[in-house]
Amino acid sequence: MKIFYKKQPLIEELKNIRANSLSIGFVPTMGALHKGHLSLVKRSFTENDVTVVSIFVNPAQFNERKDFEKYPRIIENDIALLQNILTEKDIVFNPDEYEMYPEPDTRIFDFGTLDKVMEGKYRKGHFNGVAQIVSKFFNLIRPDKAYFGEKDFQQLTIIKKLVEQMDLPIKIVECPIVRETDGLAMSSRNLLLNPSQRKSAPLIFRTLSEAKNKKHSMLAGELIKWVTDRINSDNELKVEYFSIVDSQTLIDTTEWEENRKQIGCIAVWAGEVRLIDNISF
Repeated sequence: MKIFYKKQPLIEELKNIRANSLSIGFVPTMGALHKGHLSLVKRSFTENDVTVVSIFVNPAQFNERKDFEKYPRIIENDIALLQNILTEKDIVFNPDEYEMYPEPDTRIFDFGTLDKVMEGKYRKGHFNGVAQIVSKFFNLIRPDKAYFGEKDFQQLTIIKKLVEQMDLPIKIVECPIVRETDGLAMSSRNLLLNPSQRKSAPLIFRTLSEAKNKKHSMLAGELIKWVTDRINSDNELKVEYFSIVDSQTLIDTTEWEENRKQIGCIAVWAGEVRLIDNISF
């Protein structure tokens, strides 16, 4: 695989690829790759002629600079993992902060209510930062398909809206959550958990799974309280929010709707580590 650190050489390489009418798949990441990321890369590899993987820790989507600075960075390990999947025709793009933000990005995106609830409520400006960097990558790489995991369900919904607003001919491919053997959703942040927190963290998915089974015996509001109380009963965990929302509008639901997909989205603090997950109802 070819590794690029600057935009201009990447642009030239992509120009040659398009000249040969080859399809391009894109997987944006912030590094610290795990099996979840690699499942996206593998899917892109099987569905496209060329796969581009970006590794860039985006400062614009962090509310606190200290969180940006402590985000795991293990680029040598990331490259080694990608070498096991990609071939000489594929690309890794690993720019620095100045390369992607040579000057401040002052663009403000309007996603209606999509970025105001759940993550947006607790992480002001987060999704605007996501939209800034993803739009930069989309304009730079111009992929045919881009791959995003369902773990970040709200982000996935907003990316679809971004593509619609920018009128881009890009297919957004949704990929299932990949989990550890104990059910914990794979995340780069899992590396920051201490042993006690890591032992408690699988309670999140166990509780969500049980909640799905309780759908027909409890009202939505009752279920939200049950999930919150059960996870908070573990001293290592603290629920920030648990919302049951319409899968398209992300609006909170107060009752079950048989003909619409509803998603239970959760954010939980384990010490200073913030974990998210979701389940379909």
